[in-house]
Amino acid sequence: MSSRKCVALIAHDEKKADLAAFAKVHEHVLAQWRIVATGTTGGRVQEACPSLDITRLKSGPLGGDQQIGAMIATGEVEMLIFFVDPLTAMPHDVDVKALMRLATVYDIPMALNRATAEQLIDFNHP
Repeated sequence: MSSRKCVALIAHDEKKADLAAFAKVHEHVLAQWRIVATGTTGGRVQEACPSLDITRLKSGPLGGDQQIGAMIATGEVEMLIFFVDPLTAMPHDVDVKALMRLATVYDIPMALNRATAEQLIDFNHP
């Protein structure tokens, strides 16, 4: 296993472009992290930032949220950046809430929007 810190990247459909743009701006910092992402989000970020090595898990509704939750519970993920769309109903909202609960229980930094993600990236620069 890599000694680099691990960040998980997730975004709801309407926020995937925003997360990819955020990653592009911070590509040099994110390159120092080990990155895991839900499937579609990881693909969008990879397109925007081809230099990043991203481990793509399943898409959120197909179990990717739970995969990241398990990685949080085992101490493998140390920071969560999850661009949430509060204006669109999510059919897998229960999974999303469980993921946020795990991030809270295991006391890892979690950003749910770009403003907070900017602060986390600056503060947690490896």
